[in-house]
Amino acid sequence: MPDVLNRAAQIGEVNKEDPRIKRILKTLETNQRKPDGLIQVLHTIQDIYGYVPLDLIVLTARELRVPPSRVYGVVTFYHFFSLKPKGEHNCLICTGTACYVKGAQKLIDEVQKDFKIKPGQSTPDNKFSLEAVRCIGACGLAPAVVMDNEIHARMTPENIAGIINKALK
Repeated sequence: MPDVLNRAAQIGEVNKEDPRIKRILKTLETNQRKPDGLIQVLHTIQDIYGYVPLDLIVLTARELRVPPSRVYGVVTFYHFFSLKPKGEHNCLICTGTACYVKGAQKLIDEVQKDFKIKPGQSTPDNKFSLEAVRCIGACGLAPAVVMDNEIHARMTPENIAGIINKALK
């Protein structure tokens, strides 16, 4: 993290005429530039860009008058936010206790084998990305997978590739 934040100090101003930046600034205004609005601002950034670029971590920190490390900490804590662009289609495999005990690692292994990517990576064409997340709060459905924001319950290594391939078509 220190290297990231050291680079953050070198980032200049963003183009405030960019319509995407204007939308972010509007969200900041709506939240009265209070630190309590951090999550909402990050959601806006994630919605616009598909990830949270470093220069926008710096912008957000400046506008909310908080250290960049606080914004970075929130981005890296919550699985919804990403520091890297995600694929067009995204698969989250829950690795919380219930899902892990019921086979989450086998699901991850199967996706790695079939699609040649590891958690946190995207395919070379950026069509698909895989993430292993701490918990999605669906313990009764374990092991659970979220494919393009749709929860799939009681997944098995035999059926996960079919769910992914269906989304990719």
